[in-house]
Amino acid sequence: MAGHTDNEIVIDAPFDVVWEMTNDVPNWPDLFSEYASAEVLERDGDTVTFRLTMHPDEDGNVWSWVSRRTGDRKARTARAERVETGPFEYMKIFWEYTEEPTGGVRMRWVQDFHMKPAAPVDDAGMTAHLNRNTKVQMALIKDKVEAAARAAR
Repeated sequence: MAGHTDNEIVIDAPFDVVWEMTNDVPNWPDLFSEYASAEVLERDGDTVTFRLTMHPDEDGNVWSWVSRRTGDRKARTARAERVETGPFEYMKIFWEYTEEPTGGVRMRWVQDFHMKPAAPVDDAGMTAHLNRNTKVQMALIKDKVEAAARAAR
C-alpha cells in the first residue's frame, strides 16, 4: 500500500507573487510554521537541493531531511522528492498552480509516499496527518501571500 494526499487552496494574489513566494525555499521558515530552517545545499538551473529542519515536535524530536525540488514556471508546476527519506520509503510532492477565471491562483499539492516498516506511523496514519497539516500550512501561506500582494499594490 502507498499513501496519497491531494489538497488545494485558492490564493487571492497574482500568479507571479504566489509563484515567487512559494518557490523561495530559503524563506520557507517565514512561510510555513513547521520549518525552523531551510538550507540550500545546491542549485542547478531550476533545481534546488535543500535541507529542511522542523521545529521540535511534542516529544522534543527535531526532524530534518534533504529534498530536491524542480520548478517549471512555464508549466506552473514544481516537483520535489526527498533525497534523505527518513521514515519514508519515498516521498514525492507535486505542486500545481492554476489561475482562476474569477481571480487568484489555485495552489494544489499532491503527495505520494510509502512509509518504511519501522516508521512510527503507517501509510494511513501519515495520510491523515498530512491531510490535517497541509490544510493548516496552506491557510498560513494563503494569508501571508495575500498580505504581500496587498502590500505590493
